[in-house]
Amino acid sequence: MLSSKYNVFILALISGISLALAWPTYGFPLLLFVAFIPLLLAEYQLRHADGKRKGLKIFALSYLSFFIWNLVTTSWLRFADLFGASFAVLVNSALMALLFLVYHTYAKRQSQNRSLLFLVALWISFEKLHLIWEFSWPWLNLGNGFSDYITWIQWYEYTGTFGGTLWVWILNVLIFKAVLSYQNAPSKKIIKSTVIKSAVLLLVPIGISFAIYKSYSHEGEAIDVIVLQPNIDPYSEKYNMSNLKFSDLLKNISEKKLTDSTDFIIAPETFFAESVRLPQFKNSLLKSNLQQFIKAHPNLNLLTGISFIDTFNDPSLIKKETNQYSEDLWYDDYNAAIMLNASETVQQYNKSRLVVGIENFPYQDVLKPLIGDFMIDLGGTVAMKTTQDYRGVFTSSNSRFRAAPIICYESVYGEFVTGYVRNNANFLTIITNDAWWNETQGHKQHLSYARLRAIETRRDIARSANTGISAIINAKGDITSHLEYGEKGALSGQVITNDKITFYVLAGDYIARISFFVLVFVSLIGFFRREKQKF
Repeated sequence: MLSSKYNVFILALISGISLALAWPTYGFPLLLFVAFIPLLLAEYQLRHADGKRKGLKIFALSYLSFFIWNLVTTSWLRFADLFGASFAVLVNSALMALLFLVYHTYAKRQSQNRSLLFLVALWISFEKLHLIWEFSWPWLNLGNGFSDYITWIQWYEYTGTFGGTLWVWILNVLIFKAVLSYQNAPSKKIIKSTVIKSAVLLLVPIGISFAIYKSYSHEGEAIDVIVLQPNIDPYSEKYNMSNLKFSDLLKNISEKKLTDSTDFIIAPETFFAESVRLPQFKNSLLKSNLQQFIKAHPNLNLLTGISFIDTFNDPSLIKKETNQYSEDLWYDDYNAAIMLNASETVQQYNKSRLVVGIENFPYQDVLKPLIGDFMIDLGGTVAMKTTQDYRGVFTSSNSRFRAAPIICYESVYGEFVTGYVRNNANFLTIITNDAWWNETQGHKQHLSYARLRAIETRRDIARSANTGISAIINAKGDITSHLEYGEKGALSGQVITNDKITFYVLAGDYIARISFFVLVFVSLIGFFRREKQKF
């Protein structure tokens, strides 16, 4: 028989491998419902064993589990930058391991039930933190793990992805407690009861979801869209071509699919990558060129990504995200989306959920004095991007269609996307450039997560990705058509508008907010009151 030392090591390995094998787009999410049990058993065993430095051992074991999970699922970041990938994997693993260390410390003082409630609330609060702080990295939030199994999670329109996280933890806690009970007093009754409870908690939500999936429909207007996939290498081509050449490319790709009934052409993030001076754009040759193209198709709305820059000398205009070029010259850099149509009015939205290191300098007031202008580079141009504090919505020339211009990484944030819908968007667009990570799980997972936004908001999505995967996704999360990664072309299809508001759009991440209050409450109990372990 293996020693206790090796038993807990193997248990930690099993948890890490299970989490990794559960993740989209290659894994099976059923593993999520048992993935934490081995690690919980390892912590329990160490907590009740003799020896010193238990906390360090707990941290090391949980770090091993979470390192495996992070490495296997997000190592594709290395294709953009090895240091950035290493930072993301190592630090996120450490933060997750820290949660288990905090749980271990709490569990030494409190009952098992209260300790497990504390852990669940702590984990959900941590996931919410990853959605709102400046080192934001919510890629591995547990609710995302079902993004390829949309028939299981149609109820996300009521709960968002935190419903999935809570679902995962309820099953893990139930089975873990049953294992402890069985170890203390082996009984077939415990096995039977656990199997029945687990089956109910697993199958009832899936059954409800299937029923919603089969019955869901909404009425709305059909929008004819063309989604462009220019397939431009961001490392060697994208930033070395003029905007006018890209304008010609847009026309050439579009014209094969363009008809008089086309309502929208959607081009990817920073399609026009050569920075345009913001005040001059309205009178630029680029705008004139695009406007002439639209003039031949009066009903057409062109939604595209573009890079803007605004330089100034007035220090009073400096924002938190302003970059300094020289002693008396500053500039704001925008990763923007614009929409042009027959009205000649330029509608603009600035990307506001930024990629750490590439587009923002997290907590620069604290970190900049320590490390200067050094930032973590995950690919692309390192520069502070200027954001906006509201979710702008683009209105078509006929005023009937209202598009949410979601830019790249923003599509990973559920509650953030609901802001567009609350501002009356009746369909979603996602424009992105996923070519930084080559043909890896990165672009596949990013597309898969977009399906969650469709379910949460019940909005169809038109997704334009520079190199892929461009797609049309319906309000149930089905990918109805797509272009393969690396394929150059245009995808034509229809999206259906929807003006109804889901419960999740109204309530947002309420599960996370409730979990935070529970965490505070049980933390106060743990601090002021000691209890003996029940097991």
